[in-house]
Amino acid sequence: MKRFNFKKASPVWISGEEKEMNVSLLLSAKAGKRARLDLAGHSLYQVFVNGKLAAEGPARAGHGFYRADSLDLSPLCDREENEISVIVAGYNVNSFYLLDEPSFICAELYDGDEITAFTDGPGFTYERYTDRVRKVQRYSFQRPFTEAYSLPAKREPVTVAPTEKKNFIERGVLYPEYDFSAFTRVVSRGKFRVKESEHHYNDRALTAIGEKLKGFKEDELSLVISREVENLDCSLEEYDLPADSVTLSKNGYAIFDLSAEYTGFIGFEIETSGGRLYISFDEILCGGDVNFTRFGACSAVIYDLKPGKYKLTGFEPYSLRYAKFCSTADSVKITNAGLIRFEYPSAELIKAPEFGDEALDRVYKAAVSTFRQNTIDIYMDCPSRERAGWLCDSYFTSRTEYALTGGSRVEKNFLENFIMPKKFEFIPDGMLPMCYPSDHNDHTYIPNWAMWYVVELEEYLRRSGDTELINSAKERVYALLSFFRGFENKDGLLEKLQSWVFIEWSKSNELTQDINYPTNMLYCKFKKAIANIYCDKALSDEADRLAEKIREQSFTGKWFCDNAVYVGSEAKITNLCTESCQYYAFFTGVATKELYPELWNTLVTEFGPDRKNNNKHPDIFFANAFIGNYLRLELLFREGLYSELLDNVRGYFDYMAQKTGTLWENDGDYASCNHGFASHTAVWLLSIFGKKA
Repeated sequence: MKRFNFKKASPVWISGEEKEMNVSLLLSAKAGKRARLDLAGHSLYQVFVNGKLAAEGPARAGHGFYRADSLDLSPLCDREENEISVIVAGYNVNSFYLLDEPSFICAELYDGDEITAFTDGPGFTYERYTDRVRKVQRYSFQRPFTEAYSLPAKREPVTVAPTEKKNFIERGVLYPEYDFSAFTRVVSRGKFRVKESEHHYNDRALTAIGEKLKGFKEDELSLVISREVENLDCSLEEYDLPADSVTLSKNGYAIFDLSAEYTGFIGFEIETSGGRLYISFDEILCGGDVNFTRFGACSAVIYDLKPGKYKLTGFEPYSLRYAKFCSTADSVKITNAGLIRFEYPSAELIKAPEFGDEALDRVYKAAVSTFRQNTIDIYMDCPSRERAGWLCDSYFTSRTEYALTGGSRVEKNFLENFIMPKKFEFIPDGMLPMCYPSDHNDHTYIPNWAMWYVVELEEYLRRSGDTELINSAKERVYALLSFFRGFENKDGLLEKLQSWVFIEWSKSNELTQDINYPTNMLYCKFKKAIANIYCDKALSDEADRLAEKIREQSFTGKWFCDNAVYVGSEAKITNLCTESCQYYAFFTGVATKELYPELWNTLVTEFGPDRKNNNKHPDIFFANAFIGNYLRLELLFREGLYSELLDNVRGYFDYMAQKTGTLWENDGDYASCNHGFASHTAVWLLSIFGKKA
């Protein structure tokens, strides 16, 4: 970690409110044409120059550390005197996305080499950002607050005071792109009425607020966004109209289409007679409509607008293809509506190869788009419901970063974050969080995912040669090994693991106790990885003995069984077998095609994307996209079965690419349709077509 030093600025916040939930602060200053802004803060900030979005930050870090940005604003400074505005949101709630730490902002504004404004000094003015309604519900269990606005707002000047000192470090990763994509078409338009919905969104993010999940309780909310939006009963009418300028009369709605899914900040201009504007959004349409709570999130924003013209930009990044605008105003004109995209910079990516195949072209483009939307400061599982840095997902996305960019900048940040804290609150000593930076007040962790951290470390070392990070991680890695040793039985197998034992999104997750063999297969690979990284021969020998025990106990003569359960004092296999368990066996090296040629041949020739239509093995439970299907494809690639691999890629992914232009969490569109790990498809395609070239 490289330290970042502010020359004059100190971190500040509204006096006495560093730990208050969902408080927003606005900083303003004047700047010349050579403006640069150095800043750090928590939880999030947006920087505007003359009303145009210049940056969203900061890059995330582990507990106790804060990454700083150094922003060259001169390209946007087209006047002698330019307006610099910084909106800062201090959330102070636990989430999978942002840490529950006190709010602050620390900033220095430069004109060339001269500091013209700095926090806890002259140059900035401070106002409470009352445009944004404070007491609103969480966006999801995994993310902090939704957005509601009342405009124009009467802002209040506030006094700021220095906060505790902070450990500032450099950003470490590139700055994202902020290209604008306009909505292309209006696909539905009509009227709505307000009608009490028969079904209410009663997600835990609304109903389970307390010590384990922080936020405002329902009876404290200024408005319940989900309740209001679900009561808008639209008479759906299909249209196909240009989206550049849309006029709505009272209680009118229009559904806008981006033509593909993107992630960013909803932006638009509006001229209104005054009223409430509801914007709901999603990745797909369900029955021709936007289902804004489809995957356990409140994907909606509300604006209360007095008569006038507004140019509006949302604060939080969202993922969507479709957005529904509903207005209560007598008349509304919406123009220049779209998304300010928030993505990994395209200039850093290698040129796409020539596939000569429309389906592969689509899948590769979707994989790259998925990568760009999920890779900003860390690797994210999805840029929508969670924006969380999950282990295991990161193993796959890290390979994508290297294949597309030739480097591992984001991976370094991602892995480094797990080393920063002295300990992780709420989970057992030695264990790693399942996703990070995050706070897991409910004490949940995934023991399997912690193993993937080490498996990824081994590959990171080969990619980067970064022995400094590897050495820094050693104490944490061996503490993790020590944690697992407490669950080893007399055969060296892990048994009765606690918390959330996760294999993949399929039947596999129901077969995790008492002795789960896919978990132990991964444990074998985990031990091998530590042995290879830190030259630990004794641990390598342990891994070999563990693999032999798994083969001895789990293999039924035809398949690897998923689990054994205790009957009295004896553990007996259940004879329940999943497709993903077979892939785990070969992926981890517990099985090889030489040891199990018949099973290998069966998996290659009789499993794959067509299996659900022609299932020759109904007793073997299906794998899902995450991660079973990906392990399958990796195995085909390792064995050089490129023709079979490409057929599988078409079968597993082309329908996703056609529907959203992104790749999904599952093999159906019932959850996230944009998941970072899925970008790994580009790795196989690049490798195969690189070899052909």
